[in-house]
Amino acid sequence: MNKKQARKWGAGIVAAGILLSGGLLPAEAGQAAAAAVQSKADQSLVVLKVNGTITPQTGIVREGKVWVPVTFLRDALGMPFTYDKAEKAYTIGKGTSKVKLTVSEYENSISVNNFYLNEYEGKNINNRLFVPFDLVSDFLGYKGDWNAASGRLNVVSKPQNAITIKTESIVKDHKDAPVKLDYPQVSGLANAAAQKTINDTIKQTFTKFAAEAEKEIANKSSDDRPYEYDGGYVVTYNQDGILSLITQQYEYTGGAHGMTYRNSFTFSLKDGKRLLIGDVLKANPNYKKELNAKLSKLIKADGGYLGGFNGLNTEKNFYVKDGKMVVFFQLYEYTAYAAGFPQFEFTFKELLPAGSSPFAGLK
Repeated sequence: MNKKQARKWGAGIVAAGILLSGGLLPAEAGQAAAAAVQSKADQSLVVLKVNGTITPQTGIVREGKVWVPVTFLRDALGMPFTYDKAEKAYTIGKGTSKVKLTVSEYENSISVNNFYLNEYEGKNINNRLFVPFDLVSDFLGYKGDWNAASGRLNVVSKPQNAITIKTESIVKDHKDAPVKLDYPQVSGLANAAAQKTINDTIKQTFTKFAAEAEKEIANKSSDDRPYEYDGGYVVTYNQDGILSLITQQYEYTGGAHGMTYRNSFTFSLKDGKRLLIGDVLKANPNYKKELNAKLSKLIKADGGYLGGFNGLNTEKNFYVKDGKMVVFFQLYEYTAYAAGFPQFEFTFKELLPAGSSPFAGLK
């Protein structure tokens, strides 16, 4: 089983057959469109605005979410939009805020920086490709003011930390065992020591994985199936002097499926400190008891629960989003493999006393 088959849990389904401004995309994608066209029922139109100005584009409310056409991202927000025929992939955005939509007979997926996102998907609605606005606000540097009563969504840029994030790679072209690991490195911090600490912490996660891969490859038999190793990352928060991101490393060394490992890092840019859950919830002296009670209830109700949860055994496995914290668990930790990475989102308002800030004293 290859990576594209083995990593089904990590790939959001993208409806094939995208229409851009009335023009069909390449036939390879268009042939799959017929089965993916969505019903017009239970949809309402959304007026899309940018910085208060109404655009010619319209979105759709569906399944309780606001969906925007990819042409809105291209035409109204000015995001680069390209199609790679060889990869059968569409790319939206640039730099580390770039979404890749892959549509082929083997794989329908959404990824950012080689990090596959199963929580997000694209939909072919009325013969046009739409993505949930959550994807745009979570990863592409924008936020939206949604007014359900008027059916209007105003999109504006998010204020970002004054830093630069670039992708570095570890690439080894071993025969039948390729290695490609993408990881972020930051620059532009006023505190050079903090910058080095952040970069070293992230890089070490990938260099360690690469070293372990080299050992496995060295012991690989010529009769073994091809091995694969890859890794990526996604930035979830880059504001208020705080940087939060998730990394993943995937390996396939034979068997029914590969294995993926997830890490997360939330840093204070002031001093480079890697923050733990207790650091962002310190305003609540009872955070551990309350959070464990919430998690226990949620994970036991989650599909594939295998038992064994008695409270958090680490405070590292979390990341920050706008006004929220997400706690996750590893594959097999408490659930079956098919359940993927169980993750649970909480607003800071429900975890902290009124008027308190998760980043007080950290930025």
